[in-house]
Amino acid sequence: MTHNIDPRHEEKEIEMKTANSSATSNNHTTAGTVRIGDLVVSRLGFGAMRITGRGVWGPPANRAESIRVLRRAVDLGVTFIDTADSYGPGVSEELIAEALAPYGDGLVIGTKGGLTRGGPGDWRRDGRPQHLRVACEASLKRLRVDRIELYQLHSPDPRVPLEDSIGALVDLQRQGKIRHIGVSNVDARELAAAREVATIVSVQNRYNLADRSSEPVLSVCQRDGIAFLPWFPLSAGSDAAGASPALAEVAARHSATPAQVAIAWLLARSPVMLPIPGTSSVTHLEENLQAARLRLSAADRAALD
Repeated sequence: MTHNIDPRHEEKEIEMKTANSSATSNNHTTAGTVRIGDLVVSRLGFGAMRITGRGVWGPPANRAESIRVLRRAVDLGVTFIDTADSYGPGVSEELIAEALAPYGDGLVIGTKGGLTRGGPGDWRRDGRPQHLRVACEASLKRLRVDRIELYQLHSPDPRVPLEDSIGALVDLQRQGKIRHIGVSNVDARELAAAREVATIVSVQNRYNLADRSSEPVLSVCQRDGIAFLPWFPLSAGSDAAGASPALAEVAARHSATPAQVAIAWLLARSPVMLPIPGTSSVTHLEENLQAARLRLSAADRAALD
């Protein structure tokens, strides 16, 4: 059965053209840091969905460029990379290992399990414990690690009790194969249920200027110090400037792009926010990271809100 999983996931590629497109080393570190459990990572991470092929299926058209993107991200000080076994499927994890293993101190690779693929644009939930155990083992091999630092349930499966899916991750955690557990695409009720079973250190939900339906979940995360990873930082399928005159006006005041302002707004929105913009281009990667240099005023934030 195919469920309505949006294929434009948390690593929505942001194609930005800035007035100053030359990124300097580590210039995104002004975004500060955020905690994922006992781990501390840069607040502007990298999402590795878009380094795969078209439709998030198969190998990338330019494998060498995808490898360069991953290595450049680390060179620029990114210390958190998000991926999933369903990206490719398997391709994103394999590329990360090829580019970066053995991983340097402080670099955290987070992955997810619980979605399967039937083809480009086809996303299906599978939260069965037996599937999650097999999926985790496969991710361990592809990432070339003995333990995954952050493993997130990609989406609750309505056919499987959530406590069973999370319980499988707890078992893997006890076996030393997972360090921290997170959840994705959950509402506040599901987050509370997951926390009854495990210590949840992260939530990855759709959240942006135009879609704040996860506000109740973000409030819980902010209150309790749970990292919040927003996916799809721009409104669906439209030019952000055309969709939001206020966004265009703020971008013009800062000589930035609407996409950069959207990322800067996320960073300003909450100290637990960990945006993970993704791309398959080194140029766009460098442009994305420049968003951390923007400082939105109270007037800017009021206009956007």
